[in-house]
Amino acid sequence: MGGKTVVLGLSGGVDSAVAARLLQEQGYTVYGHWLDIGLGGREDAQQVAETFGIPFSAGDIRRELEASVMGPFQRDYLAGRTPLPCARCNPTVKFPALFRRAEEGGADWGATGHYARIAAGPAGEPLLCRGAHTNDQAYMLARLPQHWLSRLVFPIGGYEKTQVRQLARDFGLPVAEKPDSMEICFIPDGDYAAWLEARGAVPPPGHFVDRTGRVLGRHRGIHRYTIGQRRGLGIPAAHRLFVSEIRPETQEVVLSDGTDLMADTVWGEDFNPLAPLTEGEELTVRLRHSKTETPARFYPEGTGGRLELLTPARAPTPGQLAVLYRGDWVLGSLWITRARRIPG
Repeated sequence: MGGKTVVLGLSGGVDSAVAARLLQEQGYTVYGHWLDIGLGGREDAQQVAETFGIPFSAGDIRRELEASVMGPFQRDYLAGRTPLPCARCNPTVKFPALFRRAEEGGADWGATGHYARIAAGPAGEPLLCRGAHTNDQAYMLARLPQHWLSRLVFPIGGYEKTQVRQLARDFGLPVAEKPDSMEICFIPDGDYAAWLEARGAVPPPGHFVDRTGRVLGRHRGIHRYTIGQRRGLGIPAAHRLFVSEIRPETQEVVLSDGTDLMADTVWGEDFNPLAPLTEGEELTVRLRHSKTETPARFYPEGTGGRLELLTPARAPTPGQLAVLYRGDWVLGSLWITRARRIPG
């Protein structure tokens, strides 16, 4: 390798396949690297590599995935938190694996098919920016260390998903009509509760209770619920019920009418700075992987910080990621630990 050479995470899906072709058009020598998690999929990735004449390699990341993502995923649910495994995987497993492959071959860059962009900041420093895709995937990259940004390329960051799908058809890609993967990669059927139960050591059944402690019914384990959830509760009531609190110490799930879910302050830990930020400046924050952004002010506290929400937000959830934005720039992120609710 060497020169204008890039190692691309080649998943076998549409996004990374189109990214490969766009990188070639930009003059890169592309090497495809598929990450093996033990559930197959190599054939599609290898076929894409053969279509474009890209050298192909594979790396087994099962051990790292278990230690850094799957184990913590299980422990979060045992503790009553709602984890975000992709945001943990990117800085601890996926991107380190790509960089290892790049270093082995002397490549200059790493690349993926994420809908995100790298842009120059005021001093010329690389900044992580949201992509054109309406489902901003920069959110899932907000745990990457800032010093990695100078070595990354996101070729499809300026495209919408429909454009990428059309490019795949135009390029004659064998995966052009392959459905998008929407689930957690290590739980392809989406049934995370069954996955946890198959691993053992899940929380026991317990009580649904109201705010006064009155028992409303039985549940099958706190790992099956998240703050703000309405569906699947199975408790008859005169009004709709929502999960308002999860109490792992007593195995109780607190239900309410939802009027107590709004919060005006959120605390988090392990702040990861990605761009210059002035304490108390007005910015926007995403408190979950959705399109909703909330105006806020951020105040560092220890290794984490406090977000004073200028507009109340619904159900900030421990274990999820708070990502801070100034326009398109991603300023940093922290893991949500608690929130102050507005009395309903």
